Amino acid sequence: MLTVYRYARRNFTTDQNLFPSIVQKEFVMSSAENKKTLPALTERIVQTYHDVGTINHLGHTPLPQYDEITSIINDFREILYPGYRRREGLTFDNVKFYVGDLIDQVFERLSIQIARALQHEDVVNESTGDWKQYKDQAQQITLELLDKISDLRRMLATDVNAAYDGDPACKSHDEVIFCYPGLEAITVHRIAHELYRAHVPFIPRMMSEWSHKETGIDIHPGATIGPSFFIDHGTGVVIGETTVIGSHVKIYQGVTLGALSFPIDVDGNIIRNMKRHPTIEDNVVVYASATILGGDTTIGHDSVVGASVWLTRSIGAHTTVTIETPNLKMKADASDAVTEDSAFDI
Repeated sequence: MLTVYRYARRNFTTDQNLFPSIVQKEFVMSSAENKKTLPALTERIVQTYHDVGTINHLGHTPLPQYDEITSIINDFREILYPGYRRREGLTFDNVKFYVGDLIDQVFERLSIQIARALQHEDVVNESTGDWKQYKDQAQQITLELLDKISDLRRMLATDVNAAYDGDPACKSHDEVIFCYPGLEAITVHRIAHELYRAHVPFIPRMMSEWSHKETGIDIHPGATIGPSFFIDHGTGVVIGETTVIGSHVKIYQGVTLGALSFPIDVDGNIIRNMKRHPTIEDNVVVYASATILGGDTTIGHDSVVGASVWLTRSIGAHTTVTIETPNLKMKADASDAVTEDSAFDI
């Protein structure tokens, strides 16, 4: 193809119509020849569906639908923060009808997605049940979640206040709700956490990973987080599954609340269902890029963990932990009057 192109450019530059026709003809011929290889290529790919069965989902019950879950998240945000998102002009006179319609839709749609997740989990575990059984169970779980919306709104109000009080650059509570990725992340987390506690498969992680993609904040739905929680800036924050966070905790970008190396059983398998992540007590501040690891690690109340600190053991209450202050060396430009390096502590 490249040879034909160069030949045409060299010999037919004076004929503007001839050059495109030659190239097009050669492309069609080449394309037809290449397409003859596609059936064999397809056969090889399909064969891997038999050979590598762990990464295809064929012949099983339907999974929850990703687009439907993300749409349900947006409906929840509309219920939790009415008037801030899709619908304008809401008043105390009409909000009941609008929210009532949303709740009815969420009940039907989320129940179906939870039923799909429950049914698939049973099939994977070689158990059986009828669709009505899964639908009834899913509706009960959905009702319990919807019944907690009032409490979740009260909890989220404390998170909004924490962001407003904790950031002098913030001008209003409206700004927090509109603009702060930390609030977005904790909003989705508080919904996903309730489904996680109800032992719903898949969907809590689908919600948390959607939030992770949207905000850059990775909170496992299993993490337990108290009221008045504020993530400032947020990008790169990781909070593991068994993390426990108290009230009035503030963390900055890049913080990791993670696990140490995982213990294994006699067969070499990772031991699950144990506490692997730290506990952060009330009124703690964790500054940017700090890393706190381990299920036995507790940060005592009213403590401060400085930027870039690495902690794998507990600290008591009212403790400040920082890394040793580095020495900086500054060298002036040659054109400046300063002729010696200036070394100083900060």
